[in-house]
Amino acid sequence: MKRVPGPTDHVVVVGAGLSGLACALHLLGAGRRVTVVERDAGPGGRAGRVRLGGYEIDTGPTVLTMPHLADEAFAAVGDSLHRRVELTALHPAYRACFADGSALDVHTDGAAMEAEVRRFAGPAQAAGYRELRQWLGRLYRAQMRRFIDTNFDSPFQLLHPDLARLAALGGFGRLDGRIRRFLSDDRLRRVFSFQSLYVGVAPARALAAYAVIAYMDTVAGVWFPKGGMHALPRAMADAAAQAGADLRWTAEVCTLERSADRVRAVRLTSGERIPCDAVVLTCELPAAYGLLGRRPRRPARLRHSPSAVILHAGTDRTWPHLAHHTISFGAAWERTFDELTRAGELMSDPSLLITRPTAHDPALAPPGRHLHYVLAPCPNTTVGPAAATWRELGPRYRDRLVEELERRGLGGFADSVQEELLVTPLDWAGQGHAAGSPFSVSHTFAQTGPFRPRNLPREVENVVLAGCGTTPGVGVPTVLISGKLAAARVTGGTGVTGGTGVTGRRSARARPSLATADTSAAPAPAGTDVPS
Repeated sequence: MKRVPGPTDHVVVVGAGLSGLACALHLLGAGRRVTVVERDAGPGGRAGRVRLGGYEIDTGPTVLTMPHLADEAFAAVGDSLHRRVELTALHPAYRACFADGSALDVHTDGAAMEAEVRRFAGPAQAAGYRELRQWLGRLYRAQMRRFIDTNFDSPFQLLHPDLARLAALGGFGRLDGRIRRFLSDDRLRRVFSFQSLYVGVAPARALAAYAVIAYMDTVAGVWFPKGGMHALPRAMADAAAQAGADLRWTAEVCTLERSADRVRAVRLTSGERIPCDAVVLTCELPAAYGLLGRRPRRPARLRHSPSAVILHAGTDRTWPHLAHHTISFGAAWERTFDELTRAGELMSDPSLLITRPTAHDPALAPPGRHLHYVLAPCPNTTVGPAAATWRELGPRYRDRLVEELERRGLGGFADSVQEELLVTPLDWAGQGHAAGSPFSVSHTFAQTGPFRPRNLPREVENVVLAGCGTTPGVGVPTVLISGKLAAARVTGGTGVTGGTGVTGRRSARARPSLATADTSAAPAPAGTDVPS
């Protein structure tokens, strides 16, 4: 594995999102001195927090899977995720509601899910689910160590027996077709293939290897942190501060001071100069490349995932059929993916993710109130409406979504809303997200694994990238891994779970930083950051 040459005693991490904080903790555990600079007023990045009329709104991801990956970062400094954050396993992980009026609770316990599938679709589908679950486990084991939790220096690293295992499992076929081998019920196939939207590819065109996300959601389990998802980056920041990190809030980087092929210092917009031995950039790819002064050479332009419209609604009531996470599927399926990724049109029959965090933490809303998060995928601004178009389109589409929610059993939703925040591609673009998409670069084959923008840029020898735009990709588990992989590029460390991570001496503990006491990671402009 290639690593940063020369001294790496002091590392500046740009960005205090999940990847930057994971990187900082792994670097601290390996004995490095770490300064984290963050342009916002506190930690979180995409996993930010907005306070609105007594509601505590998570502006980013709402689904937490694979919490052991976060625990690895805490363990690097002798700490523990479970000491810092109270986690609740969600049962069910999701509730799937379909246009025909049927509903399915998605359980991560195998026996419970098999029984639910048998009730929902009969014994043949239950047997198919049992085989599917076994296949998902084998697929995960074939991929995690060799293709996800690893630093790629060359595509030739793919030439390994694990590649043959992945091929034998059908990982290079199409996701929808592979799921169809196990399940003939169209509704069930949706439950195990909609996850491809997380990586920006329709199930009919996504590699079957991406069923690994369905493994994370439907087998490994879904969790909810008390205090909301923002509790995770806040806890990571507290642990980093206690382990000796220097955390700088409201500190925006304007330039990297270079000498020859190395960065010698980071300069902030305030004029402050921070000397350093290495830099980890976790900001959006366009911003990172702007600081580096050039874009990487690629044979084709990067393609970005679809975007999303999100309605955060504080309401005076809720609806008993909603679980913590509810997926409301429209009747249409293939057509809506074509609308999102090719035609550039709003979904004519949308499938929606509805999250109700107050189901497990009522303190996120005023007494007697409830918080609902409604996510509607939409085209990005490259293939769909331009960012500026959303200034007028956004409010109209918001009304369409509310009407659709009421048609789908949330009667009285419009009248129940006390506070709301609408986020559209205009807001994502304003935050610096390329193509107006918070889901970054899509996971086509040409943008996956060693073909994804590399985390060790050729332009500068002591700069490393982390975050959803680089290796291994989009999603809370993968951005946590990306922070670990970036730290490994600095230290040359080896991971504890078979991937590439960092081990080393523990940093001496310092006093907790008051800077982490009660800050808001993402001020609320017209919009904020969303799921990664």
